[in-house]
Parts: sequence; C-alpha cells; structure tokens
Amino acid sequence: MSATAVGSPFPAAAAVAQRRRRAVQARCSSALAAPILDDLRLRCATPLHLLRHVADAMAADMRAGLAADGAAELKMIPSYVYSLPTGDETGLFYALDLGGTNFRVLRVQLGGKDRRVVDSESEQVSIPKEIMHGTTEELFDFIAARLSSFVATEGGNFRLQEGRKREIGFTFSFPVKQTSIDSGILIKWTKGFAVSGTAGKDVVACLNAAMERQGLDMRVSALVNDTVGTLAGAHYWDEDVMVAVILGTGTNACYIERSDSIPKLQHLGLVTGNTIINTEWGAFSDGLPLTEFDRDMDAESINPGEQIFEKTISGMYLGEIVRRVLAKMAQESDLFGHSFADKLAEPFVLRTPHLCAMQQDGSNDLGEVELILRDVIGVNRSSLAARRAIVEVSDCIVKRGGRLAGAGIAGILQKMESDSSGLVLGRRTAVAMDGGLYENYPQYRSYMTEAMAELLGPRDSAHVVVEHTKDGSGIGAALLAAANSKYVAKSSA
Repeated sequence: MSATAVGSPFPAAAAVAQRRRRAVQARCSSALAAPILDDLRLRCATPLHLLRHVADAMAADMRAGLAADGAAELKMIPSYVYSLPTGDETGLFYALDLGGTNFRVLRVQLGGKDRRVVDSESEQVSIPKEIMHGTTEELFDFIAARLSSFVATEGGNFRLQEGRKREIGFTFSFPVKQTSIDSGILIKWTKGFAVSGTAGKDVVACLNAAMERQGLDMRVSALVNDTVGTLAGAHYWDEDVMVAVILGTGTNACYIERSDSIPKLQHLGLVTGNTIINTEWGAFSDGLPLTEFDRDMDAESINPGEQIFEKTISGMYLGEIVRRVLAKMAQESDLFGHSFADKLAEPFVLRTPHLCAMQQDGSNDLGEVELILRDVIGVNRSSLAARRAIVEVSDCIVKRGGRLAGAGIAGILQKMESDSSGLVLGRRTAVAMDGGLYENYPQYRSYMTEAMAELLGPRDSAHVVVEHTKDGSGIGAALLAAANSKYVAKSSA
C-alpha cells in the first residue's frame, strides 16, 4: 500500500470547495459593497439639468467677478495683455517658466508671417530645497545665474537684432496681484516654496534686479500665468483660439474678453479692444454634486472650503477621492476579504495615473487592476468582482470630473456668446487644452467633450474645436514678450 500525504483524501474535491467558498465570499463582499457604489453613482450623477445649472452659475459668477473684486468666487483677474501675438513678430525672445520645483528657460527666434518660429531651444533646471526655503535674493539670483548661463550658449539660428536689449516673458504660476503687463505683487508662495521677504514685492522687479546683478542685459516685458501663456501660444498658430484651459495636476481657465465688458476696469478708459481674463475657476463651487468623500478630503486639506471645483475635476485629487471610497468599502464590506490593507489608509497613495491604467485594462481578469492593487495599495488577493467594483468607482469619479470640466468650458463659451450677440458660437471657435489629465486620460477627455456637446447642442458644438497644446505656456510667454516688446508699436488683442 502506497503512502499518501497528510490532508484531505479527496484533494480535487477540497480544491473545488475552496473555490466555491471564495466565490461565495466574493459575491457577499460585492453585495455588501453594492449600496456604497449605488449611493456613489447617485451622488456623482451629472444629468443635463445639473450641468446646465453649473454652466449658468459659472457664467453668472464670471460677470460678478468682472464687475468688482471680491464680488464672486471667480477672481476674474485681468492679465493686462492687450496685444496678442499676430505672427508679424520678428527677432530673438526669451521665456522663463517658474511654477514648481523646476523652472524652464527657453529662447525662440521669430521670423514673421512667412517663417513664424525659425528655431527654439529650452532647458529645465531643478531648484534645490534650500533655495526654495531661502531668501528672495537667493532664489532670484539662482534663477538669473542659470538664465545667464543659458544666454551664453546663444548661437546658430539665434541672433539678437542690433541695438536691442534682450526681452523675456516671465510665466509665474503663483498668486500675484498684477498691476500691469510687466509688474505683479506676490500675494503668497505655494507649492512648497517658503521664500522669505518676497510677499508684497513686485516679482518682476526682483527678477530684473537679479539679472542686473548677474550683468545680464535683459528686461521682463510680459508677466503672465501659465494659462494665459497657453492661450497666447495657441492663438499664435490659430487665431480662432478664444479660450485656454489647463487640466493637469491643477486646473484653470482663461479667455479673451471685450474690454468694455469689464466694469471693474472702466476707470482705465478701455472702451475698445480685448484683453485676456484669468478666471481662476478652481475656486468655483456653485451647484457641484459633492459626496461625503469630497467633504472629508476638503476638511483635511491645507485649504478647507477653497478650490472646490479644482478638488472635484483636477488630477491632484481624483485618485484620492477614489481611495477614500475604497477605504470605506474595505471597512464596511470586506471588499478585499477580512483584512484591511494599511496602505489604503495613506492619503494620496492612489494617484490619477493609477485610475487611468485601471480603466484602460481590457483583459477578462482585470490583471492590471490586480497588479495596481498589489503594488500600490498592498492588496495581495482580490476577487474579480472586487476589481470590477474598483473600476466602477474610478469611472464614477472620473466621469463626474470630466463632465463638470465640460460644463465649465460651456459656461465660459455661453457667457462670451451672450455678450457678443452671437458672434462666438456662430463661427469656428477653438479651445486650447494643456495638461497631463486631458492629454493622457482618454475616458476623462471623452466625458468632457460629451458634456460640452450636450450643453451647446448640435449646431453650436459643431463650431467648437478643442485643440491640444502641449507645453504651450513657455513659448506663449516668449511670444507675449515679442507682442509687448518696447521696440514694436502696440495693437489691441
């Protein structure tokens, strides 16, 4: 008689029973998670009537913000850009793009209508942490030194016209109170910067002084934020571009406004022409469909009660909202069995690129979802039902974000249409888009354009074109430096 291993005398039957137990557990977990998912679907729903309310409220808030500072959630900040690039610009111009832990320097040689951008070069520089936490002079001297080194490599197709001083467009993506096209007072540092002595100072004057200390013969001729730079860069190639939107880690939108539609600037006597308005739409909140997960995340954020639209639609927050939903499901429904992955309790451990990868998973067993759960959240075993539920949760949050972004854009277009007596949507109108969320997340992109089409209707939406403008803010700043050069006659945007 042959010996047998200790265990069940019927190994095949035991395996079948174990599979059945797992299947039952998965169904039970899924059933317990279902009410949470159903409630999420209900609270994140964006039917047409809700989107219409959001678009109308956005337009109303824009008007209030244009009437007076502090009268609305949207700040509606004038850019003081009255001259957009036309294509006639010629010469060598520089740009500095400062908006995070890296900054970029760029130069462009412009050749007028026939040759447009003859050549361009750029370089990215990482800012050491001690500089980010140092003094104003230390930061701007560091930037000016790197800029000086970049200028020293000028050659080839890049030639400064005789008798001219170099001019630079400065993209500065921090809160400033802009007072002219080439001046702006820093309100406060964000994004991890804690530079002493800058708040309340003109950042253009700080940069000009640092360049002078470096012996660099250059002046700032345009101060812009990244959204304004994106619009200018896109408008250079396509004069139908009227709106620019950033949809990435953060979000913002700007558009071309008639000067006579800005009551708070009437004291300047701007009766004709156009300018670019920076909406700072991340602060909008009227009528947004929020959940307990949004409110909890907002309450624990560094700016509770602020930037609600941004927290609902931008790449920084989508993954975190999904994580909070999954944490509740895991606690209340044994979504991942009887254990709770500790990593699931870590804020921002799940990022928007993870959601995107899971939604792209077309395999029968959702293997990519399983890998992300294991590698990112520490869930070593998950049922197919659980993986499907996770994809559905992701879709709920991403669909809401994309459709609300679309409603915001439609609101801007409808406000422009109403104020222009039908001169915007009756012809081709382009919206320039930049940012990794729009570029890399196809579902989000589809939900956004779908909502725009629903709100604008078939006739008007047929005239609206969404154009992807990758990294447009840098070259846009250089083009605005050219359009606002002291060496050319000014014309209205």
